[in-house]
Amino acid sequence: MTDLHRTTPSPLIRHVHLGLGNFFRAHQAWYSAHAPDASKWGIAAFTGRATDRSRALALGLTAQEGLYTLVVRGPVEDAFEVIDSVCSVHVVDDHEAWLGYLSDPDVQIVTTTVTEAGYVRRPDGSLDAEDPAVAADVQVLREDITAHVVTAPAKLAAGLAARRRADAGPLTVVPCDNLPSNGLAVSQVVNDLAELIDADLVSWIAANVSFATTMVDRITPEATDEDKATVESATGIHDRSSVVTEPFSEWVISGEFAGDRPRWDLAGATFADDVTPFEERKLWLLNGAHSMLAYAGSTRGHVTVADAMRDDVCRTWIEEWWAAVSSYLTLPTASNDAYRTALMDRFANPRMRHRLDQIAWDGSQKLPIRTLPTLRKERERGRLPLGATRTLAGWVCHLRGSGAAITDARADEFVPLAQGPLPEAIRRVLGALDPTLSQDEAVLDAVLTQCHELGQL
Repeated sequence: MTDLHRTTPSPLIRHVHLGLGNFFRAHQAWYSAHAPDASKWGIAAFTGRATDRSRALALGLTAQEGLYTLVVRGPVEDAFEVIDSVCSVHVVDDHEAWLGYLSDPDVQIVTTTVTEAGYVRRPDGSLDAEDPAVAADVQVLREDITAHVVTAPAKLAAGLAARRRADAGPLTVVPCDNLPSNGLAVSQVVNDLAELIDADLVSWIAANVSFATTMVDRITPEATDEDKATVESATGIHDRSSVVTEPFSEWVISGEFAGDRPRWDLAGATFADDVTPFEERKLWLLNGAHSMLAYAGSTRGHVTVADAMRDDVCRTWIEEWWAAVSSYLTLPTASNDAYRTALMDRFANPRMRHRLDQIAWDGSQKLPIRTLPTLRKERERGRLPLGATRTLAGWVCHLRGSGAAITDARADEFVPLAQGPLPEAIRRVLGALDPTLSQDEAVLDAVLTQCHELGQL
C-alpha cells in the first residue's frame, strides 16, 4: 500500500478557496484539475469551520500534499482519479495565511462554499449585523483590520482590506453555494460589513473586485470508511481524504472577471450571460426535491435518497412537486424534460449513499430559496401546490422530532415554535419562515392535513 505524494512540483498558487469540503473537491477543484492551464492555477484551500473534523481533514490533506482520490460512482462501477489542483491546505483559523494569500498579486480568484447559512444574511439579503459572531468580528476589525475573525463575510472583507494595503490589484470572488444570484448576495454582505469597518474599503472594492454568479451541480455525499477501503483495494493507495461523487457535473458562470482565470470553460463549465434560468432549474427541481425527501421522505424511515426513490409514494411526491415547478422554468421544455429524466436516474443510483439527514441541514435557510418561490407563484394564480406544502409539512414534522435529526442555524428559534398543538405550531413556524404564510388559511390547512398523513399528531 502506497501513500499519495507529488511527483512533480506544485503549480503556483493563484486561486484561494474558503470552505474546504467534499463538494469543493468534487466540483471546483475538479474543473481546475481538468483545465488545460491547470499547471498555472494551484489552489490554497481553507476549511470553512474550526472544528476537530475540519482540522483532521486539513491535516490529512496536508500529509498528502493536497492530493486526494476522487471516486466517480456510477450505477455499475467506480472510476478513480487523483486530483492535484489543491496545493496548500489550511484551517480557517490560519488568518495570517489567509491575509497573505489575498495580499499576493499572483492570486486572481477566490471561490467559496460555506453553505447558505455561512453568509449570515437577513431575510432581505442584507448582512445580519446583529448576529453575535458578526458583531464581534466588526468590533475587532474596527480596532485592528488584521485581527482574527470567524464569519465568512468578515474573512472576505478582511482579505480584501489586506489586498488594498498591498496594492495587489484586482480580484474576482466566485461564490459556489446554492443561493440565487449568489454573486450579488455575497457582494452585498461583504459590502455591508466593509461599510461598518471602513467606508473607503467599499469604494476600493467597487473599483477592484468583481463578484461572479454561479450555478453548481454535483451530488457529493459524505465518504464512508467503506469508501476509503474501496479506494485502497482498487488503487493500492492509502488515501485519508478520498471523495465520492456522481458522474454528472454542471457549472454555469456569469459576470465579468476582474483579472485572469483558469480555462474552466475548456473543462466543461458553461459561461453564460445569465445564470438565472439554470439556477432556478437546479434549485427548484433538484434541491427542492431533495428537501422534500429529506423531511417528508425521512418520516417514512428512509435514510438515503436512493432508499426514498425505491418508494412509489416518494416518487409520486417528486412528480407532484416537479409538475408545479416546471411551468415556471424558462429554459427550453425539451432541455427541462431531459434534466428531469436525468435527475430520476441520479437520485435512484443505488451506489450513492446521499444521506437525507445531511440534505436536511439548515432548512430555515434553504426552504425560502428552494420551495417558497414556487408556492408564492402558484398562490398568486389561485392554485394550491400540494408538492410544495408537503415539503413544509415534512419540515414541521422534522422540527417536532420526526425523521432526520435537526441541524439548523436557526434551530433555537424554530424548534420551540414547532412544539405544542399542531395547528398553532404550523401557524407559528410558517409565520416565522414567511409572515404571509401564517395568514393563508388554505396553505395552513393543507400543511395540517399533510402533517397528519406523515404521522404527526
